[in-house]
Amino acid sequence: MTGVQTCALPISETYRKVLSVNLDGVFFTFREACKHMVARGGDGQGGSLVAISSLSALDGAARNQAYAATKGALIPMVRAIAVEHARYGVRANVILPGWIATDMTAGAQDNDKFNENVIKRVPMRRWGEPADFGGMAVYLASDASRFHTGDSFLIDGGYGVF
Repeated sequence: MTGVQTCALPISETYRKVLSVNLDGVFFTFREACKHMVARGGDGQGGSLVAISSLSALDGAARNQAYAATKGALIPMVRAIAVEHARYGVRANVILPGWIATDMTAGAQDNDKFNENVIKRVPMRRWGEPADFGGMAVYLASDASRFHTGDSFLIDGGYGVF
């Protein structure tokens, strides 16, 4: 890591903030949700947890180490929850969106060089939209997935396999 500062906060403070939001936030939220789901438990009645990770969990990006680390850590966290809580009817899965057009990616969306070098590599040749992975979230939250747990879903227009 080069230690290049990419925002107004010092590097270590930025890292801690990203870790707190992206990893600690999910951990503590899921911990509390599991308590309620276990109490309901059995016969698939526990519930479904769906974490949103990122393509960054699998692919590196310059100046993106903290974000990638937190998104990568969600995958084994969700799998551990799935194994531990399945007997109570609790399912846990994770969605990994690829290059999605959001406020967070607005700068890259308007960058011709980025679009030429990165989005052109997406086999579907476009930015994804939040609705592109919304259907997967609905499936995972519904009874249609009542026997599906501990899985990761990469929704990236084919970028990860190209």
